Amino acid sequence: MNVNLLRTAARGKAVLIGGIIVLAVVLAAILAPLLSTHDPYEMNVKERLLDPLEGGHLLGTDQFGRDLYTRILYGAQVSLEVGIVSVSLALVIGVTLGLISGYYGGWIDTVIMRFVDIVLSFPVLLLAIAFVAALGPGIENVIIALALVYWTSYARLVRATVLSIKEEEYVQAARTIGSSDFRIIVYNILPNCLAPIIVVATLGLGQAIVAEATLSFLGLGIQPPESSWGWTLAFGMKFLQDAPHLSIYPGVAIMLTVLGFNLLGDGIRDLTDTKLKQK
Repeated sequence: MNVNLLRTAARGKAVLIGGIIVLAVVLAAILAPLLSTHDPYEMNVKERLLDPLEGGHLLGTDQFGRDLYTRILYGAQVSLEVGIVSVSLALVIGVTLGLISGYYGGWIDTVIMRFVDIVLSFPVLLLAIAFVAALGPGIENVIIALALVYWTSYARLVRATVLSIKEEEYVQAARTIGSSDFRIIVYNILPNCLAPIIVVATLGLGQAIVAEATLSFLGLGIQPPESSWGWTLAFGMKFLQDAPHLSIYPGVAIMLTVLGFNLLGDGIRDLTDTKLKQK
């Protein structure tokens, strides 16, 4: 059997599996009010720490008697909101600075890239914790903190891409006919940067979801009574012996969601990478 055919099939499977997982998470978040069986904020101390399938609760209940299945569904909304909005903000900042840095070069490139190096010199999670500690907990501040942390990867990627294509003939032709720098950047250069941007952004969604869960686990992210997978996992650790399902199910939700975005991103990268296609 042709080796290239096997590779293409493997890449297609990664996109398919990742896409199915991501679609399932997105639908669960959107349809949470329809799919849920209980009020996510309703407490019932008499039904606290019930096991899965006990008392009409599919995944059991938490320490306050709230339905865990419903909390996980609504937690998907929080995770996707943080991931999508923070990555979108990081994209706007990073892509804009990357385009400017790569196109103009010189001292502008030096200043922007040295600032990128300064940000990258700090561990990502530690820097996110510092931003959230300064801004305060809450979903808006978590989004801002993650955007301020992750924009650097997009800036470096776009800059490298711009440097490789800004001397191409079609760009030179646009300059020759008198096109403005803005028009060249937007209509000639940016479209050729979209493929790698989409790949990195897809992978970045998984990273942002993990970061939000980590911040919430540490008590710096989403605050109760809002439903967060990281917050639920953190409180579940206190009841690990008596009610392990409190930690298992939100942990599985995080794992599957991140796996879906990673498979989707890797698959898109493999399908769009011309070097891999030539092998």
